[in-house]
Amino acid sequence: MSAETPAATGQFTRRRQQFRDWRGTRPFWAGLLVLLGGFPIMYFPYANLKFGNLTVAMSTTAGAGSLIIGVLLVVLGISLWFQKHVRTFAGVAAILLALVSIPVSNFGGFVVGFMLSLVGGAMAVAWAPGKPKPVTDAADEPNHLSGTIPANGANGRHSAG
Repeated sequence: MSAETPAATGQFTRRRQQFRDWRGTRPFWAGLLVLLGGFPIMYFPYANLKFGNLTVAMSTTAGAGSLIIGVLLVVLGISLWFQKHVRTFAGVAAILLALVSIPVSNFGGFVVGFMLSLVGGAMAVAWAPGKPKPVTDAADEPNHLSGTIPANGANGRHSAG
C-alpha cells in the first residue's frame, strides 16, 4: 500500500460530495432523462438491425427530422444541467419534441425515447429549487435544560410557591 492511498480516498470523497452538492441545486435527473431520450430518437431512423441473415433498414424519409429532434433533446438535457433558470422552457420544449417524435421518428424511438423525454420534461417543469437551511450557531440557542431562561428572569432558581 502506498502513502498516497489515504489522500486519494479523501479526494474521491470530496469530489463525490461536490458533485452531490452541484446535482442538488439543479434538475439533474430531469436533464439526464431528456438527454437519454434523445439518443434512441436519433439512432433508430439510421440503424440497420440484423436478425441472422435478415437485415432490417429502419431509415425513413423523416430521418433528418428525427436527427433534429434528437439533437434538440440532447441540447435541452445539457441546458437543464448548466442553466437551471431555463428549466420551464426546456421542460415544455422537451415534452413537445417528445410528442412530435411519435409520428416523425418510428414511434418516438420505439416509445423508449418518447417516454424518457416526456418524463424528463415533466420533471423539469415540476422541479423547484430548494430553500437553503438557515445556519444556526450553538451559542445563539438558549439552554433550556438548566432552567435558565433570560426572557422570564428565572435565572436558574425555581420558586416553591
